[in-house]
Amino acid sequence: MTKTFLIFGAGYSARAFARQAVEDGHRVIGTTRSAEKFTDLSAIGIESLIFDGTTLSNDLAQALGKATHLVVSVAPDETGDPVLRAASEAIRGQMPRLRWIGYLSTVGVYGDHDGGWVDEDADCRPVSKRSISRLASENAWRALALDTGRPLAILRLSGIYGPGRNAFVNLAEGKAKRIVKPGQVFNRIHVDDIAGALAFLAEREADGIFNVTDNEPAPPQDVVAYASNLMGVDAPQEVPFDAATMTPMARSFYGENKRVSNAKLKSAGYSFRFQTYRHALDAMWRDHTWRQRPPR
Repeated sequence: MTKTFLIFGAGYSARAFARQAVEDGHRVIGTTRSAEKFTDLSAIGIESLIFDGTTLSNDLAQALGKATHLVVSVAPDETGDPVLRAASEAIRGQMPRLRWIGYLSTVGVYGDHDGGWVDEDADCRPVSKRSISRLASENAWRALALDTGRPLAILRLSGIYGPGRNAFVNLAEGKAKRIVKPGQVFNRIHVDDIAGALAFLAEREADGIFNVTDNEPAPPQDVVAYASNLMGVDAPQEVPFDAATMTPMARSFYGENKRVSNAKLKSAGYSFRFQTYRHALDAMWRDHTWRQRPPR
């Protein structure tokens, strides 16, 4: 059955999903803050609408009435969730065709677990302000889903990379660093697996929380070294964490250390396209897709 997806926030991850949905024969409507992005969105089959984060236009309100599946990829701001603030009443009362909601969140909501493994049942103890806001948004979307009787899948995403955003690009631009903090690992996910997991959960109209992350949490310096070897260039010198020059936001990521399990998503039947960062980097280098996604 053909679906009509309405995506709030047609950014990097949502665009990857939209490409797949359009190829599968579904209709995709997506929002952006700027009409300047309409051309790029139209090129991959997205019908574009403006959402300024505050109010619903008449066109956007009409699109809500047509949507069968709602995907939310807009981050909360200092006053809460922009989509709920602008559209909660419309979602409750003006979406008669709505069958499923997908909310893109972050594994940051787990906070720091001293490098231990966490799954969807683990305690959430977010550290950063942005992750605290994400957890609040998750809870607000869960409340709305309960009120409306619609299934809600919360996708907790790990560090996102893919075409145009990866260690190869950082190396080519001279921005790659090998910062070493003993015992530190990060979780990662290729954007195509975000798209794949979202499509998988939407098809099943799944309800619940799902970690979307690959099989291998790994030290960040190892990823840069692996990409350097594939490129045939020298890896940057390792720099101790305490001596590294970093933005406050970048440094804050090192305050959270955990290994996030994807067992629930796999047990539901999803097969990852890229099991580890090595599989993904190998494919992007081999297929020359690390700089940008080739046209369809």
